[in-house]
Amino acid sequence: MGFRLLLVQRIFTRIMANLKELRNRITSISSTMQITSAMKMVSAAKLKKAQDAITQMRPYSAKLEEILVNVSATLDTSEQVYARQPEETRKVLLVMVSSNRGLCGAFNANIVKKVQAFNKDFKGQVDVYSVGKKAHEILGKRLPDLDRIEQQGGIFDALTFSGVAEIAEDLMERFRSGQYDKIQLVYNQFQNAAVQHVQLEPFLPIRPPQNLDQAAGDYIYEPHKEDMLEELIPKSLKTQLFKAILDSNASEHGARMTAMHQATDNAQNLKRDLSLEYNKARQAAITNEILEIVSGADALSG
Repeated sequence: MGFRLLLVQRIFTRIMANLKELRNRITSISSTMQITSAMKMVSAAKLKKAQDAITQMRPYSAKLEEILVNVSATLDTSEQVYARQPEETRKVLLVMVSSNRGLCGAFNANIVKKVQAFNKDFKGQVDVYSVGKKAHEILGKRLPDLDRIEQQGGIFDALTFSGVAEIAEDLMERFRSGQYDKIQLVYNQFQNAAVQHVQLEPFLPIRPPQNLDQAAGDYIYEPHKEDMLEELIPKSLKTQLFKAILDSNASEHGARMTAMHQATDNAQNLKRDLSLEYNKARQAAITNEILEIVSGADALSG
């Protein structure tokens, strides 16, 4: 009878230790769930503002490009410095737009994969100009030999057109000086909170008009078309970069909101499973307590 009592006590001790571990895990998961739920709400609030910004920007960007096409379609832009087409593309600069923070699913990883794929397929030299910290850090670990010449993480602290314009001017100067044959943008294009598409978009040289018929109407230009083109091209390039960064910013908040929503749901499911396991273990502990009392009573009566 004494051996039976000792065995019940050992089983009871193990069950109690398991109950303590389960309680700690449930508490930890509850805390994590509160954090992910709060992050989801913050991202949802930021997404609304970022979505409004890119929605309002797209018509302006499209209209500016239409005007640029209209003006340049009837002119010879071959002598324009930003329209210079290289005979052979040897050096390419990829402007990689990511985020400063993680916890946004595959948002940054998809950008890095796009850069890796381009670097693998391109036969010349590829340099990377990073707007945002996270992809810059990830790329440094995956492709340590790739030249990462700049890292502009502070732009997201106060996202303004003037701040982006400074980056665009730096990129235009690198192209004007002949440092790079082509410059391309890599960013997440915002579709909705759950969907973002990685884009590899030409930035410099500017693309020539695809359809000369787009030069519609007989307009009187003041000043001359050539002067307008000199002003429109830099303005269009700055707007194009600003739109890409706004797209990426909205995509980041959408991706983070979706990731935190999934994390909260997963934590809720795990908490429910652990609570069920805890209740079963607690019932087993109560049963063992009863067995221990009965065994003790039997031992006393014997």
